[in-house]
Amino acid sequence: GNPKTPWGKPALGYRTRRNKKTRLMIIRRRPPKRKSKG
Repeated sequence: GNPKTPWGKPALGYRTRRNKKTRLMIIRRRPPKRKSKG
């Protein structure tokens, strides 16, 4: 479904990681730490 790089990594994720602004978006995707310690 999603475009992938020759080595198998998702092209979208790899591309956005280069930009600093997109970095914040990637961090947001991760689940909040509150769930781990209830």
